[in-house]
Parts: sequence; C-alpha cells; structure tokens
Amino acid sequence: MKLQKLSLFTLFHIAFLLQLGVLAYSAQPPFSCDASDPLTKSYPFCKTTLPITQRVQDLVSRLTLDEKISQLVNTAPAIPRLGIPAYQWWSEALHGVAFLTDVTTGIFFNGTIQSATSFPQVILTAATFDVHLWDPRWGRGQETPGEDPLVTGKYAVAFVRGVQGDSFEGGKLGENLRASACCKHFTAYDLDNWKGVNRFVFNAKVSLQDLADTYQPPFQSCIQQGKASGIMCAYNRVNGVPNCADYNLLSKTARGQWGFNGYITSDCDAVSIIHENQGYAKLPEDAVADVLKAGMDVNCGNYLKNYTKSAVKKRKVPISEIDRALHNLFSVRMRLGLFNGNPTKQLFGNIGPDQVCSQEHQDLALEAARNGIVLLKNTNKLLPLSKTKTASLAVIGPNANSAKTLAGNYAGPPCKSITPLQGLQSYVKDTRYHPGCSAVNCSSALTAQAVKIAKGADRVVLVMGLDLTQEREDFDRVDLVLPPKQQKLISSIARAAKNPVILVLLTGGPVDITFAKNDQHIGSILWAGYPGEAGGLALAEIIFGDHNPGGRLPVTWYPQSFTKVPMTDMRMRPEPSSGYPGRTYRFYQGPKVFEFGYGLSYSNYSYDILPSTQNKVYLNHRSSDQIVENSNAVKYVPVSEIGKELCDERKFPVTVGVQNHGEMAGKHPVLLFVRQLKGGEGRPMKQLVGFQSVNLNAGERAEIEFELSPCEHLSRANEDGLMVTYQTTKGTM
Repeated sequence: MKLQKLSLFTLFHIAFLLQLGVLAYSAQPPFSCDASDPLTKSYPFCKTTLPITQRVQDLVSRLTLDEKISQLVNTAPAIPRLGIPAYQWWSEALHGVAFLTDVTTGIFFNGTIQSATSFPQVILTAATFDVHLWDPRWGRGQETPGEDPLVTGKYAVAFVRGVQGDSFEGGKLGENLRASACCKHFTAYDLDNWKGVNRFVFNAKVSLQDLADTYQPPFQSCIQQGKASGIMCAYNRVNGVPNCADYNLLSKTARGQWGFNGYITSDCDAVSIIHENQGYAKLPEDAVADVLKAGMDVNCGNYLKNYTKSAVKKRKVPISEIDRALHNLFSVRMRLGLFNGNPTKQLFGNIGPDQVCSQEHQDLALEAARNGIVLLKNTNKLLPLSKTKTASLAVIGPNANSAKTLAGNYAGPPCKSITPLQGLQSYVKDTRYHPGCSAVNCSSALTAQAVKIAKGADRVVLVMGLDLTQEREDFDRVDLVLPPKQQKLISSIARAAKNPVILVLLTGGPVDITFAKNDQHIGSILWAGYPGEAGGLALAEIIFGDHNPGGRLPVTWYPQSFTKVPMTDMRMRPEPSSGYPGRTYRFYQGPKVFEFGYGLSYSNYSYDILPSTQNKVYLNHRSSDQIVENSNAVKYVPVSEIGKELCDERKFPVTVGVQNHGEMAGKHPVLLFVRQLKGGEGRPMKQLVGFQSVNLNAGERAEIEFELSPCEHLSRANEDGLMVTYQTTKGTM
C-alpha cells in the first residue's frame, strides 16, 4: 500500500488504489437505500433525483458524533438505524483487484473468481511509450512510470480515466464512478528504508523549483486532467511538515489551485507516526487535529477512531472539520452508486466472472509485454535467432523458470503464467535448462554444471536480474550492480559458450551492467522489467523474431559510482561546485550506462522534422507589469498571468517524419524533446514534450504531428516555484 522509490534514482510517485466499493462483512445488503425498505426510501439521501451535495448533507446531519467518527477510518462500520452498510475503503487494485496475504481486507480469490490477468509492471508498460497500453498497476518504484514528469502525468491520466469509467478519450459519465482512483503518494515520497533512514521519519528537503517542475506536475495532471476522485498523502515530511498535516499541500494546492474534488486518505498509520515517530504533534489529539484541519478525510488505521472524540472534547478540532471530511467520503460512495439501491440494476452492476481472465485481456497483457521489452545490445545482429538453424538451446538462470518473478510485487494470482523457459521451449524442441543458482543472489552458484550445459548447446539464453529479495517495499537498494556471484556466473557461462550469448534481465529498476555491455561474449541484452503472466512468451517471440522490439527505457541507468549520492538528497539540479551531478536525464551531469529513452530495434529508423510556418511564438500578456526582470536582466512572464485562453491560442504543431529502413515491420515510439538555447538558472538540458508510437512496415514512412503549448511545454520553473516563460524581447519566447 505504500510506494517505494527504487534506490539511487528519482521516480515520480504516482500510483493508484482502486476503491472498488469493497464491503466489510455485514448482515445488511452491500448497498443502501433499497427500494423495498420502507425505512430508508423516504430519506432525502436516498433520493437519486437530488444533487449528491444535498443528499450527503442530509445523511451527515442524521449522524451522531460517535457515528461520524466511526466513518473516518478505512474499515467503516455499518449504521443499521439508517440502513447504511459497512464499507471497506482499502482494497488492493493491481491488475484488477487482488488479495494479499499480508492484508486482511479487500478482495479474496477463493470464490467464483480465483485469478486476474497479470499485466506487466508499470515500469515496463511505460517503456512502450504508448498511452493506449497503459494498464492498471501500481506500487513501488518498479511500478511507477519512470523518471519523467510528462510521462508520469500522462500515465496517471490514462489510468484514472480507464479505472473510473471515462473512455480513453475523456468521455464523461457525469458524476458516476465505476471505481475510484487514488493518486499517491502525495508528495516527494522518495525514500523507503535506506541506511537507517526510513520513510516514517524522513524529512524531504525539496526546493520550490523542484516541486514545481518535478514532484508536483504528475499529481496535477492526475487531478486536473484525469479527474481522480482520491489522493493519498504520504508518510514523509516535506520541508519539515508531514504531508498529511500540510494545509498548503492538501487544501490550498490540491483543492484550491487544482480544483480537486474527492477524498484524501492517509497512508496506513500515517496519522499515528506524526505523533509517535516524527514528534511533530505533541499529543495524539494534536495529530488528529492537524490532519483534519489540513484537509485529510479518512485514516487508514485507527488513530482517528481512537482520538477524534477526545480531540473534540479538548477543543482541538471543531465538528465542522469532521463534517467536511464526511461530505467528501460519502460523496464518493454515492458516486459509486452505493446509495442508489440494488447495484445489479445500475450502470456497472453486472460485471461478472466472464469479464475476468478473458482472452482479450490476456492478449492485451501479452501485447503490453511485447512492446515494453527493451533491446539494449545486439552486436552483429545476433538477434533474432533463426527458428530453423537453432538446433539446440540452453536456458540458464534463476529467473528462467520463475513465474513469481514475472509478476513483481503486490500481485494477485495470474490467469496463467508462461515463464521464459516455457516460452523458449515452444520454439526449440531441444532446450536444456539449468537454474545456475538457487536464487538471484547466487549464494550457492552451480557454475560448473551450468557451464557444461552451455558448452553443449548451439545458443545460450541467460535469464538473470533481480527479484523481490533485492527490490521491494521497505527495502531500498544500496548499490546498482547485479549480485556479485550472479555477475561472475554470467561471465563464466558467456566465455564457455560456443557463440555469443543472449542476456535477459528481469528487474524493476536500472542496473549497472557495464561488464556485460562491454563483453564481446555477450552479443545481445534484453531488459524485460517484470513482464507479467505472458512475459515469457513475449521474450521468446522477440528472441526468435516474431516480434520486433521497440521499448525504450523510461529511466536513466546510472553507473555504480552514482551510489555515492545519498538517497536523502532530493535535489534534481546539479551543483558542480560540490560535485553533485543531479538526477534524471533532464539535469544529470555524469556518466550513464544507458540513457533515458534508449532502446534498439531490429529495424533502423530515421527522422526529419518538417519545416514549420511558425518559428516564433508571441505571448501577449495581461499587463506589461507582468514582465519581470531578475538580477541578470532576463525577463519572464508567469504562466499563471498569461491566461488559459491565450495559452490555447498560441499552441502550434510540430510534424516529424519517421521511416522504417529495416526488413521487419515494427512498432516504434517517437520521443520529442526540446532544448534551451540558453542554459543556467536551473533549466533542464533537455525536456520531453511529446511522444507517440507508430506502426511501420518495412520501408514505410509516416508523419506524426505533435501539438505544443508554449505555456505547458516551453515554460520553466524559476527558483520561486513559479512556472514562467523566459523571454529575450518583450512578449516573445
């Protein structure tokens, strides 16, 4: 339920919890306002013809103080006298919904539905750079869309619209919700457990500039464009203030500036740590008052249940704050249709087992894995292997036959799983397998046996990498290399094999594989993330040429030397005077193993940017007073002062021609970056402003049009946290 930053590079913590109307046990029906119940049908809050605001106001007015407080926690009990059923806000939603062995609430796969389609982890799906393939997964660093705020924001929008019931193109269903999507963890949640510093006490020191153009934009997109109905505030503090107790963050920014209209939940026990771990609140009642006054609505945990009444009695929090929170909570429950009578008669009331593990969904999981896998090395066009000339195949590695590794963390039972070994066996009858070692750390490597098998095969595929013993919640990595004994095993097998070997890496985050990149005995390298239930088949299809790889890295792969940078350092921008190199492709000034957006294909592609009739963009602003000069006489205009209408008017097209010069058809992501003519003042070295995927046959050419907004794509954050358009002459940029 908490989001971890995979260590040593910064991710944008946006992920989702689907509040699917999961009900805790109750003798009552799992819905309210049954038309056959004479008790409830006369209540105004049951009248669907009334506005939800009016219905909620009526409902809250009927509650006693004790009943009100009971609804402020994730396990909200029933209120029988009003016909209100119990409600469990907390259920895990991964590739659908899932039961977790360490979570007692939510969905259980022990009835008619016993599995769900297992899509790739988000970090791999993001590598497709195709918003049409961005499926519902969430969680730790391995389940975030990467390091770029534009990509992460677009992922958020696509995810939320799909989950909540909007069409992909943004068609609205009014106030109805199929499910409630929650953006988390808000904000700058960038450390889990690293060298004695944990997320519960960590104080993230973040500049206004970095907040404005790195940490906050994905959440803003999630709320304003995605229309998410939930936010989760994070455990950590930002510049001294706990996120869940930060009025400026929750009420002023999210609700006030961004127009958020939904509920705000704490992460589990995040209220208690404000007093017990951080010492920010002197008393439990102070912690309760802090979060309610800040704008939080529901507590995952029991702190509000245990201490809100005493906080009221001590006059630390007014009842009006409780009523405000309840209004947000019951509004969402009503939007989910849980106060409209029998749900089987409603819009989404008849979703059943036949819509789970359907062939269509499983095909989509395969397609997402195919298009996300990244080809990192392919010396002398080793791949694809010939189906007819590959007489024997050795498949070696601890991840080669592990269905569990495919899923990554926070995963429910898949419909079915195809491991890399099984996928490759479908292509080569004479396939020989050896795990190489019992686990990915290779503490007991069976090198001699693995080498013997490798020597006897025409081709060797090594399926290595990491798993949840190396990267997971509450466990930040402290280095960027593969486990040393695994690296030694890879090199030993590569030297012994008849031909250059293929190395497949299953990892959620980057690894420094400079040794493999430079090893002539390793001909090809594929990164497959954690590719889900169909990952093994997708890999086999790529290795044997039934699919042309097109994935591109959504994160920078740093060298091991980057581990000298403390994870507690939240700065994006470099500081040359101290040797701090910065983070992410936008700011990092240091060596890279692979750069953001890197990815090879079996085809070669060329680009040309078509001439534009518009090479300057003029922005007339409301008043010449809004042109600001800094100490270096560089003028800028705050984007907030330009106005949406003028920003929309000044959008302009950029057309890119792309051609496939290879012999295979391919799906190719086209990434459009902008560079600043002038550096300084913390401006990015380059910035992704658009991306699209295009399917091209061999020799085919296509033109892709991007629409750029000067206010959105060409603006920059200044040191005061303002998004501004810099200019060299009055009114231009």
